[in-house]
Amino acid sequence: MIATIKHNSRNYKIDLTKPLDISISLKGGDKNVNAWYLDPPKIAPHEEDGFVGKVTEGASTNFNDIWFNPHSHVTHTECLGHISEEFNSINKKLKKFFFLAEVITVAPEQLNGDFIISEKQLKYALGNKKRQAVVIRTLPNLGDKKSKRYSDSNPPYLMEDAAKYLVKKGVEHLLIDLPSVDKERDGGELLSHKAFWNMSGKPRTRATITEFIYVPNPVEDGTYFLNLQVAPFENDASPSRPVLFKIED
Repeated sequence: MIATIKHNSRNYKIDLTKPLDISISLKGGDKNVNAWYLDPPKIAPHEEDGFVGKVTEGASTNFNDIWFNPHSHVTHTECLGHISEEFNSINKKLKKFFFLAEVITVAPEQLNGDFIISEKQLKYALGNKKRQAVVIRTLPNLGDKKSKRYSDSNPPYLMEDAAKYLVKKGVEHLLIDLPSVDKERDGGELLSHKAFWNMSGKPRTRATITEFIYVPNPVEDGTYFLNLQVAPFENDASPSRPVLFKIED
């Protein structure tokens, strides 16, 4: 199923039968990815007044309750409502779902005992390319990113000047395979979040940040179309499924 997309006066072809899913799924238990000091997510049959929502327990259907936090347990997309005083919903702010995206791979640099992603690294990776979305894969890129417990591990993060650079480049949607674009313990400064949403000026209300992605190693760096879909939650963040489509020759 080949689709032709016209973008900025150019025509691109993608094969809709070959999606590249870069999300991490949610599963109950301690093998799920986790951050921010929360208990593991739970998926279990609903129980009430002797009823157990499980076919093998005599119910007519499987009827599970699910407990999780999108920021801690799953690939999620967030809007500026994550840090704004006023309520902003990702379901209201994200109204377009197809974007021209660039996948880049970065090896975080060491700085003052931390591992960081710098403006210099992004400039080198992106060059003069103009993209609506940037997908950052960090090295090492091991499969344990899909089940790692990040709490109290001081993961790599994005420097404030790197976030400002992406804004200057016109990037509206930032996707990264880390639990946050900011340092785990920064005293609530959230410098990269604030910079990307331009909270000190005119806020970028349509910009989004997607965290906890996983870009498999066979996916090469380069230009793709990104389909970014979120569950329709009226919340600052929602579980999401970013899917890449390779541009055909």
